[in-house]
Amino acid sequence: MDQQRAAYVALALTPGIGPSRLHAILEVCQTATGALSAPFAFLRAIPGLTPAAASAVAAGSVEMGARAIETAERLGGRVLILDDPEYPALLRHIPEAPPVLFAVGDSSLLERLAVAIVGSRDHTPYGGEVARAVAWAAAAAGLAVVSGMARGLDAVAHDAALDAGGGTIGVLGNGLGIVYPAANGRLYRRVAERGLLLTEFPPGEKPTAGSFPRRNRLISGLARVTVVVEASEGSGALITAGSALEQGRDVMAVPGNITSPCSAGANRLIRDGAEPLLAAGDLLAHYPEVVPTGGGAPPVARPLPDDLTMEDRAVAELLGAEPVPLEDLVGRSGRAPQDVLAVLCALEIAGVVEQQPGRRFRRL
Repeated sequence: MDQQRAAYVALALTPGIGPSRLHAILEVCQTATGALSAPFAFLRAIPGLTPAAASAVAAGSVEMGARAIETAERLGGRVLILDDPEYPALLRHIPEAPPVLFAVGDSSLLERLAVAIVGSRDHTPYGGEVARAVAWAAAAAGLAVVSGMARGLDAVAHDAALDAGGGTIGVLGNGLGIVYPAANGRLYRRVAERGLLLTEFPPGEKPTAGSFPRRNRLISGLARVTVVVEASEGSGALITAGSALEQGRDVMAVPGNITSPCSAGANRLIRDGAEPLLAAGDLLAHYPEVVPTGGGAPPVARPLPDDLTMEDRAVAELLGAEPVPLEDLVGRSGRAPQDVLAVLCALEIAGVVEQQPGRRFRRL
């Protein structure tokens, strides 16, 4: 294994050593192996390096970096560092660009023009329909669809891009080998096989409260445009939009019902100057290099029958043409699993919904 590369990975993953401190250390020590072998007193004299950070570097080793690389490879992944030609060009220019990335899947997607599509975990049927239509059109036009692998609209965007025969990049708030949320196991496998999973966190690292806002800057950083479909006030999607603006990227938002909490954040973005997205063509106008292929539109669910009970209608309205895992339906309905299953069974008999493998349900 390349010792210098392993040393760089070890140094980059050292707790308390962010991109700025890493740059300062390498400027003084010249090489990563030199930094890891430097005495504490020497490290402590580097401007901006605290005693705790200097101690962490002094305790590091080339073997730590080699283990991270080997673990990523064992999981079917690879490691990208800033000097690699495959490292995504757009990310090089964002503040605090991650010095190391771990990737599983089709790395060529990092060379494509990309759009970020983000939104609420607890979205409305309207939000799901819009996210699916926009992601489908973007993927069919050849754009890579970037999102955060969360439940809700992130999952809708990833699935729609793959269903359209296009590519998608899932940016993780945890390390490779960890599936979060657990209900997205099917999506993780699908994106790893046909898209790309990308993270700056080392293999096996579990998510924390701070890892998701940090992850969001990479979602926007990979894309020319960030689209916010639905977002309540304080939503993570608004953090992604804020990162996009800080990075000098364009932000678009889907207007929604002014009485819907799910659309409050997106509507505020429009009020504050974000471009409203009213049709897929509005997005594609930002990518004059691509030519829409006329790849059709995603399937649309039929209107619900008028004779449904209020109980059945409430569950059916949580579904669209895109399959939804039972766990998501239970969480969004706020009802007991057995009650939701009973309603789904009745709806299936009535020809309103269809069950697919993995206990996923969609409207017909």
